[in-house]
Amino acid sequence: MKKKNVFIGGAWPYANNSMHVGHLAALLPGDILARYFRKNGNKTLYVSGSDCHGTPITLRAEKLGVDPKEIATHYHEEFSKNFKDLWFSYDMYTNTMQQFHKDNVKKKLLNIDKNNLLYSKTELEDFCPCCNKYVSDREIVGICPICGNTADGDQCDKCLTALTPDILKDKKCKVCKSNTVLKENTHLYLKLSELTDKVKSYYEKYKDNWRQTAVNETAKYLKEGLRDRAITRQLNWGIDIPFDGFDDKKVYVWIEAVIGYLSAGAEAAKNQGFDFEEFIRSNDTVSYYAHGKDNIVFHTVILPALLCAIDETISKPEMIVSCEYINMNEEKMSKSKGNLVTVNSLIQNFDSDSIRYYFIFNNPERKDSSFSLDEFVALHNKHLVGGYGNFINRNLAFLSKKFEGKLPELNLDKEVKEEVAKAYQEVGDLIDKGELRSAATRLYDFIQFANKYYDQSTPWVLAKTNIEEFNKVTSNCIYMIVNMANLYEPILPKHALMVKKMLGVQENTNWAPVSYDSNVVFENVPIMFERLDATAIDLSKGSEDTLMLKNNK
Repeated sequence: MKKKNVFIGGAWPYANNSMHVGHLAALLPGDILARYFRKNGNKTLYVSGSDCHGTPITLRAEKLGVDPKEIATHYHEEFSKNFKDLWFSYDMYTNTMQQFHKDNVKKKLLNIDKNNLLYSKTELEDFCPCCNKYVSDREIVGICPICGNTADGDQCDKCLTALTPDILKDKKCKVCKSNTVLKENTHLYLKLSELTDKVKSYYEKYKDNWRQTAVNETAKYLKEGLRDRAITRQLNWGIDIPFDGFDDKKVYVWIEAVIGYLSAGAEAAKNQGFDFEEFIRSNDTVSYYAHGKDNIVFHTVILPALLCAIDETISKPEMIVSCEYINMNEEKMSKSKGNLVTVNSLIQNFDSDSIRYYFIFNNPERKDSSFSLDEFVALHNKHLVGGYGNFINRNLAFLSKKFEGKLPELNLDKEVKEEVAKAYQEVGDLIDKGELRSAATRLYDFIQFANKYYDQSTPWVLAKTNIEEFNKVTSNCIYMIVNMANLYEPILPKHALMVKKMLGVQENTNWAPVSYDSNVVFENVPIMFERLDATAIDLSKGSEDTLMLKNNK
């Protein structure tokens, strides 16, 4: 990766309920990219936030008899804690309720209007006579005209087709189940159709960087043709429209949430003392976006279209790091089935690095995967306990017990030096491409190399028969340990820090081999990872609806 600036956008989780394992699998790649690029010496901005407006939050607030802000604030605070507990390294994790975001959205809409890409249109809109109000697409349920399954008015979750209420069949109000009627209403529209050629050109330029699902979903959407889309919604909760005549409406979340990347980026850059406008327009900047399958089109079609509408010089999403779905024990996760695992539950049951490792090593990069407690425990015990942790502990524990924790002078074998250098090169190349699952597999190959080297060298025998050779072998093992920590830092940041502090390795911003200080004497050698027992783990713990728990206290 030759470009020196990196912008990473993590999808904005919707603040209507707790995050589940599918959200984590989609968002974790963003943090690993950010940690790697910082270590690689790239000027990096990594941003995200909670998506706090829109119909689902409004509907839930009405049902609970509370202000929408209470729901959004509760889950935003929960998400922020989740990310902190899992060692996410955002430069800015914000939310769409912040004033700087609201001001930026209004400013960007004025830019779009200045570029003559907005217009108002009066049209027939779904109205519920029973509820006496206009109903938005999320408040409508009907039959998808593409696949014939039940779908909401904005998207079919079955075939993933983006919909509008006018093409949905047999429409009903979600609240009262009454049939909707059509009534005139005036909205602001974005001329998406006029941006078709620019979006297609963008797609052709960058599609080779994307996973096949992203290519397929985008091609399908473009083939259907870009249609002008309303940017206003009949809501009381959201961002005000900066134009006269729309006081009863708010900015539609599909447009303001993706503009959030620019809002958060600008605020993060300001906090760090540099110009975001220059950064995001530079030819030296590459942009990565990490998200789930259901957000592909918003990042490969809607976002680039908006950026073209705002200012064509803004860097477009170059690397699309999309994920497929995660099921639970081979079934689609569902609250009603009781097979949904939340991030809260994971955090209560497992070490943060163990969670991160599982969801990268088993990341659904190209096809759906299934979360299984038994598989989680097996991977943890084999890779982290028996592989990584075992290599560290049996070397350091022996030195602590037999040699008072004193490290030998470095005396590198050519084979070890070459293997470590090759690991940096190959793992770095894979991360550059967004191939994080393959990067994790390559790192485990290195662990296996290290354990094989240890077993074949038999340092426990050499300590009694050839102390000079023992010191050489051990120095190579310590060298591999500190470089394991450095290589694994993007994935296992907590344990990388633990090892580096123990062995006196200075923090650095180089994705390159590091050495250790032979003058360091360590005392205690902690167990890196404890063995797990699946029968002792209760995944229902922490999976409750935290808002309901709070309100019932």
